[in-house]
Amino acid sequence: MRLENKLAGKMAILVIDMQHDFIDEDGPIPCVGAKKIVPNLKMLTKLGRELGIPVIYTKESHRKEKVDFGLELEYGETEHCLEGTRGIEIIEELAPQPSDFVLVKRRYSGFFATDLDLLLRGLDVNTLVLTGAATDVCVRATAQDALQLDYRVIVPEECVAGTSAARHSAALEHIGYVLGRVLSLDDTIVELRRSSAA
Repeated sequence: MRLENKLAGKMAILVIDMQHDFIDEDGPIPCVGAKKIVPNLKMLTKLGRELGIPVIYTKESHRKEKVDFGLELEYGETEHCLEGTRGIEIIEELAPQPSDFVLVKRRYSGFFATDLDLLLRGLDVNTLVLTGAATDVCVRATAQDALQLDYRVIVPEECVAGTSAARHSAALEHIGYVLGRVLSLDDTIVELRRSSAA
């Protein structure tokens, strides 16, 4: 599916929370199929860098005193991404490169209480390619805030993983209905190349 010209714009790739606590099978919140998306993300981020498209990582982080979880743990999640633990680190296969940006966040959305919006406006970005974990939590929350801030959203379906197969599918359906476009990885690559050439 090829997007209309007005929907492409200048893009950035967001790699959301590809951290051990969400990717490792023995992590506190393992995402289904997360290991399978890693090669796709490696390829996509490499292409983005080659095309001059900004690559931005988000990294969920909670203080060891656990004072910034808010209500998050009241709804069934276990403690995760505590400072000083291996679980908080981005997996080695997707380690950010010197040209990339890394943002620490305390809540689900990459926009909430971070300077992501300021960074994107400084980069003159208006279209976000959202990837990573979890489709039904941080990816969806970031997509919703992106829409409210007038960013267009693309989610390549082979580049996201959810906390369960059912929640992953439901989140993609929701994003595609009202928050952005859910595309194949191949179609996303076409749009990245088109954006870079514009």
